[in-house]
Amino acid sequence: MTAETTPRIRLSVRAKILIVFLALSVVSLIITGFFAFAALDKMGRYAEESSAALGVQAIDDSSAALQKNAEEYLLRVASDQAEITNALFEDTNAEMSLLAAHAHILQKNLPVTPAIPAYFHTTTPRDPFAATRMVSAPEILINQSSEEWQRLNGMNDMLQALYQTDEDMTGVYVATDSGIMHYYPWNTVIPAPFDPRSSDWYVRAVATDIQVWSDAPYVDAAGHGLIMTCSRAVDHATYGHWVVGSDVSVTTINKDFMSHTMGGDGYAILIDQSGNILSRPGLSSGTDQWDVPFSGGNALLSSNPVLVDVVKNMTAGKTGIARVWAGSTETYVAYAPVRSMNWSLAVFMPVEQVTSPMNKTRNQILTATYASGLQIQDETSQLLTLFSGLVVVLVILVVCISCILARIITRPVEELKVGTRVIGKGDLDYRVTIQSGDEFEELAQSFNTMAAALKKNIENLRLTTAEKERYTKELEIARTIQASFLPDTMPDIKNIEIAAVAIPALEVGGDFYDFIPVSDGRCVMVIADVSGKGVSAALFMALSRTLIRANLEGKSDTTGALRQANRMICRDAESSMFVTAFCLVLDPARQTCSCVNAGHNPPLLIRNSSGEAMFLHEDGIALGVLPEMEIHGEDVTLMPGDLVILYTDGVTEAFNTEYHEFGEERLIQIARDCRSLPAPEVIQHILDAVRAFAGSAPQSDDITLVVLRVKPLTEKSQRVREG
Repeated sequence: MTAETTPRIRLSVRAKILIVFLALSVVSLIITGFFAFAALDKMGRYAEESSAALGVQAIDDSSAALQKNAEEYLLRVASDQAEITNALFEDTNAEMSLLAAHAHILQKNLPVTPAIPAYFHTTTPRDPFAATRMVSAPEILINQSSEEWQRLNGMNDMLQALYQTDEDMTGVYVATDSGIMHYYPWNTVIPAPFDPRSSDWYVRAVATDIQVWSDAPYVDAAGHGLIMTCSRAVDHATYGHWVVGSDVSVTTINKDFMSHTMGGDGYAILIDQSGNILSRPGLSSGTDQWDVPFSGGNALLSSNPVLVDVVKNMTAGKTGIARVWAGSTETYVAYAPVRSMNWSLAVFMPVEQVTSPMNKTRNQILTATYASGLQIQDETSQLLTLFSGLVVVLVILVVCISCILARIITRPVEELKVGTRVIGKGDLDYRVTIQSGDEFEELAQSFNTMAAALKKNIENLRLTTAEKERYTKELEIARTIQASFLPDTMPDIKNIEIAAVAIPALEVGGDFYDFIPVSDGRCVMVIADVSGKGVSAALFMALSRTLIRANLEGKSDTTGALRQANRMICRDAESSMFVTAFCLVLDPARQTCSCVNAGHNPPLLIRNSSGEAMFLHEDGIALGVLPEMEIHGEDVTLMPGDLVILYTDGVTEAFNTEYHEFGEERLIQIARDCRSLPAPEVIQHILDAVRAFAGSAPQSDDITLVVLRVKPLTEKSQRVREG
């Protein structure tokens, strides 16, 4: 075999680049594997050490964060509970103001007969909540026939209403200088006789002109245990003082506001500005009687100096948190003021209860850190072994795949590349031939199918474009023809301005207007709206206009002409379509107009002198609905400066993007504002307002306007008319 016949290995440029890339990839993979092996080993040791360090840091950070969050939570709980308690007393203050105002009104006016009666303890009502208990001092200064007695009975309904609206109230009452007291609800616990004037709540209320609260809890004479009382005096020149009051049970405060535990042994207390304990869990009157003084203790007398400092901050109205020892237990104390009463609320929580989650978290982190170290060691060893084997496999696969792809992929891709260039130059008859038996062959078939489809679509697009242009041109011709049906000019009538416009929603529409001369120099103005839109409405509009005009032109009987037009429309129209119309017969000599309505929107009349708005002749049935129908006219006298607007529903029923209608009210307002302007400007203002209202929303219906304006009198004409 000679050198000329020895076969040579021919490689394309793409094949040579592939071989170079393969060599670089294999070498890079081997070098990368070597260094990655060393890095993985080092990374494993570093991860183990870092895990331990992070565990210690996490313990410190989590402990500090948990402690801070616990303190903030306790302080927030104290503030929230203080605000809730504050709301209770503020509500009671407001209720006392309302009750005092009612008492003040009754002192000046005799009441209506109360809905609920008042009974002494000797009479038991069927329902205690349907009566008030009347209590009297040993010596009272009035009798049941006196005016003050009757006025006092007027308080019964208000006492019941306040009690029923405030579930925290145990009782509400009113007492007087005359020795009478009404208490709701009725009960037998209050002793009889009982003199309310000697009670602390009565004496303190009389001494001031604002609401006062009892300095400390006391035993309720009505049997509700320890209570706090809010009272207020109402002065009268003749009756002296009426004092209204309400009781809030300490049990209610403890149950609804103070006894919220935060888990474990947490609890709350309430103290006044002098350090007296007003409320705490377990505080009750025990066996004490209502006439025996009660004391819950004073926190400032504690032997614990740190607790005393906390109490001083509380009585000063401050907000804060501290740690104190309560016996052998270290406790958090979070406190906040109840501002409406100058009191303070404190929340107590054992420190151990707060720190126990920290210790639990610390142990969990230590255990997890140790387990993570063992897991990192094991995973690192497995990863090194796996990576070594993976590098060997990847080297072999890269070599094999690169060789195969270099021989198989290159040729079909090149064929497709050539085909793409030919198609790109416009030769849609070119076809790619690939017989590789794989996806490239399917891709070549898809490529050929795409070329054929592209050629067909281009031809279809050419035909469709030509058809659309023809249709558009025909619609334009139809629109021009339809526009020719409308009057080219406005009729020239002495002392009358007339302007009109018609704007279809589509290329053609179903609205039209017309000016038809009749006998005696009068002129009929017609505005109509065919049901529907588009070509069908335009054709029906042409029919309706022709029939209406033919029957009205030169006739003196407008109603008869419309009845005849209706018969002809019903006879000729077989598409169940109809047309609404309004005819306004203008008599310029008498300056009057006669209105006939066939189911159309009634025109709007704006009087120039007063701006009064009215709609003309709103009754009538549309043409084309019934063969025979009654049509009646209405006469209206026009004055100088008056404005008449005939319109179709495309104006008032124009929608905006939120599907709201333009409406008649907006039309009336615009007409009033523009009544002194010429008729064309009135139309322009209305169209501008409708477009501004609709915004980007498409026009939903045909818009047609005819505006008639009586010219106002000049000064000379005014003098002649008055003379």
